[in-house]
Amino acid sequence: MCGIVGYIGEQQAAPILLEGLSKLEYRGYDSAGIAVYDGNEIKMVKSRGKLKVLEELTQGGMTLPGCVGIGHTRWATHGSPSDINAHPHFNKNHTIAVVHNGIIENYMKLRKKLEKKGYVFVSETDTEVLVHLLDYYYNGNPLETITKVMYRLEGSYALGIMFKDHPEEVYAVRKDSPLIVGKSEAGNFIASDVPAVLKHTRDVYFIDNQEMVKLTKDSLTFYNIDEEEISVEPTHIEWDITAAEKGGYEYFMLKEIYEQPKAVADTLNPRLKNNDIVIEELGMTDEEIRNIKKIFIIGCGSAYHTGVTAKYVIEGLARIPVEVDLASEFRYRNPIFEPGTLVIVISQSGETADTLAALREAKANGVKTLGIVNVVGSSIAREADAVMYTWAGPEIAVATTKAYSTQLIAEYLLAMKFARVRDVLSQEEMEGMIEDLKKLPEQIEFLLGNKEKIQHFANRYLATEHVFFIGRGIDYAISLEGSLKLKEISYIHSEAYAAGELKHGTISLIEEDTLVTAVITQKELYKKTLSNVQEVRTRGAFVLAVTNTGNTEVEKSADYVIYLPETNKYFTNSLAVIPLQLFSYYVSLGKGLDVDKPRNLAKSVTVE
Repeated sequence: MCGIVGYIGEQQAAPILLEGLSKLEYRGYDSAGIAVYDGNEIKMVKSRGKLKVLEELTQGGMTLPGCVGIGHTRWATHGSPSDINAHPHFNKNHTIAVVHNGIIENYMKLRKKLEKKGYVFVSETDTEVLVHLLDYYYNGNPLETITKVMYRLEGSYALGIMFKDHPEEVYAVRKDSPLIVGKSEAGNFIASDVPAVLKHTRDVYFIDNQEMVKLTKDSLTFYNIDEEEISVEPTHIEWDITAAEKGGYEYFMLKEIYEQPKAVADTLNPRLKNNDIVIEELGMTDEEIRNIKKIFIIGCGSAYHTGVTAKYVIEGLARIPVEVDLASEFRYRNPIFEPGTLVIVISQSGETADTLAALREAKANGVKTLGIVNVVGSSIAREADAVMYTWAGPEIAVATTKAYSTQLIAEYLLAMKFARVRDVLSQEEMEGMIEDLKKLPEQIEFLLGNKEKIQHFANRYLATEHVFFIGRGIDYAISLEGSLKLKEISYIHSEAYAAGELKHGTISLIEEDTLVTAVITQKELYKKTLSNVQEVRTRGAFVLAVTNTGNTEVEKSADYVIYLPETNKYFTNSLAVIPLQLFSYYVSLGKGLDVDKPRNLAKSVTVE
């Protein structure tokens, strides 16, 4: 989710690169850099921090003369934000420069191979593996070299590449990370998104998976992975720059909802290897995992809600007792820390003040701590004993969507890893669950394809004043998140209840046309929850049910049903959350509210 810009033409490259990168700042980043060929060598300047720092270091690009260059804004995934880890990256002789978006899943294996060949690494990034691998295979032919490297990479990547030996060419290639090419009279461009080139051209080419392009100042040549020339048709962009930043979506929240399949895959795939779960960053031996006696899971808002889900999953799979705490309450209740306690703290930003305070409380009491965060190098990432990153990329909308979904994935993986090590889960059972995990991105895509039906339903409830979400077990956990999404962006009063608690007071609030959303995905609880649905419906409620494909019995009790693809019972929240997010989005949109910036809320809560 970081930004790539490249240029080759008649004009000075550095100012164009800086200006293009500024149009990609909305994507989020922690460092930036540019590399320009000056006629003799490739010169590079990069720095941690905002583009302003880079602009000052280069005097607006004036200190880097040359008409060929590549630039990058980095969102850290491997290695903390720093000058060294910032892109571009050089090979040992500074004859090849690379910028990269994506995640190289087999980078450790490749790095070890290259180190045995004598290559010295100066950064912590997976990207440096790429540039050394290009150097290793370089035979004077950039196209052949890039192809050899592509065959050896696992994961996602969009690359911009410069070779000193080919000073009048820039190369670009992609797999599962976006990359476009722009053509203009002033020269040609590569970029990770349209806004970076709109000032210069509205004719862009969208590079497909495992395709390459060679750019010169006045030509574009496209190739497939077999190095065969192919034809790619340009697309004329009609969007304005604001719309382009959002990829054509009206709001960042909707864009980020649609980014969830990729975010889930990026968080999941690098940790699935040979029918096993490998969490290298966990920093715990199998013996330490077997000795876990109790787990605290701590978070705020949506992060707390993922913890509620994780309690059911970890206790159900690994049979380890789990307590879930709101971070703002945890340190004030004088928690009991015993030997064998593991404290897991969850935060998208890694800077949430209450969660950070809870982490410090746990560390002060000498127990093992694990952070699940999305921002590399954040305070929680630095201070926790171990950190498990969710590779969701930056979120712009205040209401979290893809960060929530990737936190769930991290917690599923932990639960399965703990269960297998403790011999509670058989190898056969785990392999079956891994197959279900691999299907989640495609299943999320399927649910996103039904957005029109959800929008139509949401439009009926724009004027509603009260909404209730009910569920049992894991379904109660997702009800909490569905309720929060609705209230924070639509300002409708919404509450989530464990369905069995209705008769203990809440049912008195049910009246004619009250909207009740019932989540019913746990087969062993179908009948119990359906009886609760019937209770509210007989009192005049309109019931929206979210349930599994095949559970047609629910149609007898609910007024409107959304069916989810079949998955393991522990993973249903990853699917159920999608229609709930879309419902909240379309209610807010229909009411004419600012979906991305709801009143009184901030993206990162750094005060208590």
